[in-house]
Amino acid sequence: MACSCSAPEPKSPAPGFRKALWIALAVNLAMFLVEGFASLQSGSVSLMADAIDFFGDSANYLLSLSVLSMGMLWRGRAAFVKGLTMATFGLVVWFRAVWVAQSGITPEPLTMGAVGLLALAANVGVAAILFRFREGDSDMRSVWLCSRNDAISNIAVMGAALGVFGTGSAWPDLIVAAIMGTLAVTAGVSVVRHARKDITEARSCRVPPATENAH
Repeated sequence: MACSCSAPEPKSPAPGFRKALWIALAVNLAMFLVEGFASLQSGSVSLMADAIDFFGDSANYLLSLSVLSMGMLWRGRAAFVKGLTMATFGLVVWFRAVWVAQSGITPEPLTMGAVGLLALAANVGVAAILFRFREGDSDMRSVWLCSRNDAISNIAVMGAALGVFGTGSAWPDLIVAAIMGTLAVTAGVSVVRHARKDITEARSCRVPPATENAH
């Protein structure tokens, strides 16, 4: 049975993608530590959400590096796991925002704004490095979406800081946290769909063992 695929599975990653992933991994790990500490000091849900997202992205980049030299099937499976992780993160943020809303905690806006600005600079740099890989396979797309969402989230965190500063209320922080959760869920669903398509195509391209032995 002949393979009906339009192109064979890629045997190697796009040039420069591995180096870009290592840079992204280092930046995300550093910012996870910075934002994690800052979120504890400020009491900000959106900042905590962004810190957890940095940690999740670090794990995703490490997963991408581990399957980078493998075929499309394994890369699609890795992207599928990452998509589920992104969506789960979004749900966790939603539940956390609800809990804080009920507790009545008001975050400290100056720390939120300063750390949000630092995180934005880090994510814009990573997103710029990964921009040219955004139209690759599902694994590359998941990496790009992570960086894009992070940059958007950082802008939102700074907006939340201004809102908390101006109103003295936690609601701007909680609203931004909910938006960040929504971005994570929608991006996760997008990556899962793309990954399922890649997995299906990779499986259809695999030549059955019986056919290989027939010759």
